[in-house]
Amino acid sequence: MSAASRAAIALVDGRWQGPDPFQRGAVLTPFHRLLANNLVANITNFTMWFAVTFYVYLETKSVFATGMIAGLYLVLTAACGIWFGSLVDHHRKKTAMLGSSLVSLVFYALAFVIERTAPDGAFARVDSPWLWGLIGLTMLGVIAGNVRTIALPTLVTLLIPEDRRDRANGLVGMVSGIGFLVTSVISGFLVAWGGMLYALIFALAFTALALADLVTVPVDEPRAAPAHDAPAAPRTVDLAGTIRVIAAVPGLFALIFFACFNNFLGGVFMALLDAYGLSLVSVQTWGLLFGALSVAFIASGIAISRTGLGANPLRTLLLVNLGAWAACCVFTLKPSIVLLVLGCLVWMALGPYAEAAEQTTLQKVVPLERQGRVFGFAQSVEQAASPLTAFLIGPLTQFIVIPFMTNGAGAMAIGDWFGRGPDRGIALVFTVAGVIGVIVTLLAFGSSAYRRLSAAYAQGQAAEAAA
Repeated sequence: MSAASRAAIALVDGRWQGPDPFQRGAVLTPFHRLLANNLVANITNFTMWFAVTFYVYLETKSVFATGMIAGLYLVLTAACGIWFGSLVDHHRKKTAMLGSSLVSLVFYALAFVIERTAPDGAFARVDSPWLWGLIGLTMLGVIAGNVRTIALPTLVTLLIPEDRRDRANGLVGMVSGIGFLVTSVISGFLVAWGGMLYALIFALAFTALALADLVTVPVDEPRAAPAHDAPAAPRTVDLAGTIRVIAAVPGLFALIFFACFNNFLGGVFMALLDAYGLSLVSVQTWGLLFGALSVAFIASGIAISRTGLGANPLRTLLLVNLGAWAACCVFTLKPSIVLLVLGCLVWMALGPYAEAAEQTTLQKVVPLERQGRVFGFAQSVEQAASPLTAFLIGPLTQFIVIPFMTNGAGAMAIGDWFGRGPDRGIALVFTVAGVIGVIVTLLAFGSSAYRRLSAAYAQGQAAEAAA
């Protein structure tokens, strides 16, 4: 490695720090390159997630199947999060990200083989093993990319000064927004033009590109040597130790479980949003609309990178949750693509604030050497509720709520103003989820856990200032 590459990262007071990406005139620092590389990987992985959901719904016309896809994703995310976090803590972050892309590439290649060898009509039946083989391999490729989502916030801690991490987390959100912008458009057209074949060719090409580019990013991150009188820490998941670290911070468990409850309701979006959108417009139009809406992610990320999250990120987190769930209450009251667009716009504009606020808080109160496992634990716990929602909400909507709002008691009671039919059954689920979300967020604002964790964050700020 060149002297310039070695200088990119330098160990300072236990933190690896390099060029400040927020310094005037700073261009193409290692952090910027990592963001760009993650952008390519995110676009690829989420294109595959959108594409397989679009494809399965269009082939089978089954909300049950799309609900199962969302549930499969969330079960695997919850099951693998703690393990992925331990991989990030026990290896160089760049090595973990390289392994993530390599594993994704293998699974996408296997899915490509399934797509090419399946008999005609095999993907049109919900009970087809060929269909679920394609879904399973594709989703495993997407899940492998989650190692990157855990590694990136730990790299923010390593590379970014503490007083600018909230802004860096905003840039991470902006990159996610750009990914959604490109992803939804690409996936809609890929599926419309060539089904899963074109989508898998795209995934193989760009996963290989991200893997090759990451090799060249100059992140010199040597492992820290243990103290001469202390044995090396065992390379295990160490769930008990991670729980002790979280329990030592007052209110941190409450933050994780609040996010878990949000994801419980958020599973409704994962299971039903595409089906609802596709009930109103064509797949190409829905892809374009979703891509345009994703500009809200980008705008929010830019805003956070300029202004930060305020003195108390937790307060910001609860405020944006309140706004998001209030929008969820009303955007499906009428079968209108305009209302759907406005509701999704609010949801996407506020999402990066919530994500950045949680990450900034964890980066402040959790020791660096445990952050991978804590982020992984948070991911597992937060996502654990969503599979239950996704697995339940698909069948519940398909077999109970849709008949309820088509020719059942719901259609008779509120159908004159709310509407009748399958799409109005889906809409009712969204409205109920929004009402529950508003109530729970208001309760969280008044909780003692919110006050304790806010105090712990402020204490950490004071300690940093004194140091």
